[in-house]
Amino acid sequence: MLAERLRGLAPSCGPVRLVGIDGHAGSGKSTLARALAAALGGAPVLHLDDFASHERFFGWTECFASHVLAPFARGEPAVFRPYDWDARRPGRTRTVAAAPVVLVEGVGVGRRALRPSLSLLWWMDLAGEAAWERGRERDGSGLADFWDDWERAEAAHFRADPSRPFADALVRQCGEGYVLRE
Repeated sequence: MLAERLRGLAPSCGPVRLVGIDGHAGSGKSTLARALAAALGGAPVLHLDDFASHERFFGWTECFASHVLAPFARGEPAVFRPYDWDARRPGRTRTVAAAPVVLVEGVGVGRRALRPSLSLLWWMDLAGEAAWERGRERDGSGLADFWDDWERAEAAHFRADPSRPFADALVRQCGEGYVLRE
């Protein structure tokens, strides 16, 4: 099982085994993270959507480093204010313990600035167009303009700082399960 592999990893950020789940928007990253968290007995999940915003889809690296990586490196909890996408401002403060395994899911978690802090990087193996179609279907027509902007920004991000070539394995969702290809 995928979760068992995570328990045996070496810590990568202080005492934390920080596991990145990257891939295109709509590829199933959140679904996999939820399943892994449950299989690990409630491991914390960080969502990069909490660090991004309408104004900076991918400009969250420094915020993530100071509010998550630095405290975890000291064995302390991460404390941050997740972005509220509806209110368009930071929300209520959230605290995440420096647990043995912390899952981080989101587009760009495998960027070069974060890779040294990850114990493992998995890439959700679904083509961008198919993933974006799933995302558009999930979010509805009211967010069509957002998705137009997002697709351009995501494509530009991965051209400049690709994650997939650096993934330890590709993960494909197959029905109710997952297949790992290393």
